[in-house]
Amino acid sequence: MSEQRVATAASDGRLLRGARSRRTIARHAVDVASVEGLTALSIGRLAADLGMSKSGVQALFGSKENLQLAAVEAARETFLAEVVRPAAAAARGLPRLRALVESWIAYAESPLYPGGCFRVATLPEFDSRPGPVRDALARDTHDWQALLAAELRRAVANGETADLDAELVAFQIDALLCAANTALRLGDERAVDKVRRALDGLLPVPTR
Repeated sequence: MSEQRVATAASDGRLLRGARSRRTIARHAVDVASVEGLTALSIGRLAADLGMSKSGVQALFGSKENLQLAAVEAARETFLAEVVRPAAAAARGLPRLRALVESWIAYAESPLYPGGCFRVATLPEFDSRPGPVRDALARDTHDWQALLAAELRRAVANGETADLDAELVAFQIDALLCAANTALRLGDERAVDKVRRALDGLLPVPTR
């Protein structure tokens, strides 16, 4: 093997190890932030938790803010994989809306993170603190509500529900789910049933 190929293989190996390390650190950051908040994250803290060198973590992320953003992105990817994509198998409109809600319930009821829903756990820290972290969390909220609203509009078009304000009902559903996450963390065994009954109340019966 030529020296150039050896050098290329070594470089590729370092990149792969770096990518794996980033994923491992970001996932641990999500776990920590879901309980203690994004402000609790630090390069030194995560390095100590994972038995890594502080300089190594520093080289991968550069700053605390970049570490926070990596945690938000990792949580977003997990949310898409666990909640959004599974619901795509359901028909557009009310079936998919209910599938999204059920996927979210499963995500919160048997939480992937110690603190339950990552967005619900971390957004209150940054909702009044302008900057990239707030913008990333706000994007997740907007995208989720927009997805719900799109299925609500489709449900109206399909005649599955009476006419409604899709953006308003999507906001109400999101607020309901956020409240349910808190209730589940507090041990409310009826929280899931309340979500389902409240959702039925938000969807007016079609008149035809």
